[in-house]
Amino acid sequence: MSAVSVEHLSKTFGKTNRALSDVTFSIEPGEMVALIGASGSGKSTLIRHIAGLVTSDRSGGSVKVFDAAIQQDGKIADGVRQRRTEIGVVFQQFNLVGRLSVLTNVLTGVLGRAPFWRTWLGIFTRDEKQRAMTALARVGIASHAGKRAADLSGGQQQRAAIARTIVQGAKLILADEPIASLDPASSVKVMDNLKRVNEDDGVTVLVSLHQVDYAVNYCPRTIAMRAGEIVFDGPSDQLTPALLQELYGSASLDLTGGSVEQPTKKASEKAIPNHPAASPALAYAAG
Repeated sequence: MSAVSVEHLSKTFGKTNRALSDVTFSIEPGEMVALIGASGSGKSTLIRHIAGLVTSDRSGGSVKVFDAAIQQDGKIADGVRQRRTEIGVVFQQFNLVGRLSVLTNVLTGVLGRAPFWRTWLGIFTRDEKQRAMTALARVGIASHAGKRAADLSGGQQQRAAIARTIVQGAKLILADEPIASLDPASSVKVMDNLKRVNEDDGVTVLVSLHQVDYAVNYCPRTIAMRAGEIVFDGPSDQLTPALLQELYGSASLDLTGGSVEQPTKKASEKAIPNHPAASPALAYAAG
């Protein structure tokens, strides 16, 4: 049984903008896989298809998660709401509700499993609250549980989003550029937490990254995309500057900064502007 199976997936926006072109790959349970590529390569579009947030062209493509259909031939599969309880999505812009407490945001991870009326009214059981506090402790921000989400730094908000997937009980985490807006120290903490959930809980992780160094250091396997197609799928340690130059030409400098290096863990974490919004993650979790 594959954790993720994508077969012949294509997506065209409008009449000519081909975002995905006959994409096929699979990910085994327990893998941590990086998805890399320059802006516009199709990474985010692919992740949204796996999550069942958008549909593909009606050309025979399919997406399955743990052998259950997410979509087929451009149509979302029946019963996808149940599948979504197994899929945690970590978005680039955090997608926390800024005015709510960090604890409440993390508790929304139970939306797919608890009765809707209870979560709508903000009624959570003692066990659910304990699970949320445990998850916040695991990602290192339990002391911030009572704060408004908007008052956290960008890195702390992203760790709260990871805690939400832990409470959700996700078997698959799809992380879409989770460190794109963060400084190096915050990026390391977020990637450390994703790696820990992968190793300790056996959760399958597919993480979209713009920085190759993090792919090399955290993910044994990397899938590289260019112009909507997979151009490399193999061990991350094969992503040498020479190979990246061959795959991406001058655009490889955007992925490497000129080299493939170990990311630093010494820079101090900085706050970045909050992105307040009614969270798409809540709508996703609710099905």
